[in-house]
Amino acid sequence: MEDIAIIGAGNVGAALTRLLTAAGHRVTVANSRGPQTLSDLAAQTGATARTVADAVEDAEVLVLAVPFGAIPDLAGALAKLPEQTVVVDAGNYVPVLRDAAIGELDDGGTESAWAARQLGRPVIKAFNTITATHLASLGRPAGAADRIALPVAGDDPAATARVRALVDAAGFDPVDAGPLADSWRQQPGTPVYTADLDAAGVRAALDAATPQHTAEWRSRIAQAAGRTA
Repeated sequence: MEDIAIIGAGNVGAALTRLLTAAGHRVTVANSRGPQTLSDLAAQTGATARTVADAVEDAEVLVLAVPFGAIPDLAGALAKLPEQTVVVDAGNYVPVLRDAAIGELDDGGTESAWAARQLGRPVIKAFNTITATHLASLGRPAGAADRIALPVAGDDPAATARVRALVDAAGFDPVDAGPLADSWRQQPGTPVYTADLDAAGVRAALDAATPQHTAEWRSRIAQAAGRTA
């Protein structure tokens, strides 16, 4: 059993709160609007609603399920985060439609490596390749023939093993996706992104990824918004 803090209570954060409390973990949830806005989610799941600063105090694992552009704003709030806490980046950079432009990433930088620098903490990349709807509804018991797999990338073997255990507890097969420097292979637009593949399919999709996949995805969403990338 882990003490898990989830920052962000949108669709992904709420789904993870439900899944991880159901799996027996102690979950604290927080958002930028305050714990009073999370009373329904807390009542439904048994999670504890707290402020962001208070939520991180005793966390063994911290999951960031916030808009990607908001990550730098969390650095100060994480001052109480224990040094040994495992930090999970569950988000994606979505320029134009949601996030302000980040030049380093638009030039090909790796999203989670950038996030780790903003926070001054190592991060593990996980839970970012599945839609919130499917995260909430398509988890299956271990061994199920239709179980979806999710990639987990990070540099600390012990930390990534703990996150893979959480992926399994949430109802999905975890796949070791290598070091954080390779987490671009699971960014939006790559073959694994929202593809709902099994473990073998995830490994093949990670191998097939190219940086151009993400660049093309960003170009498409910019065009859909009526702007150029």
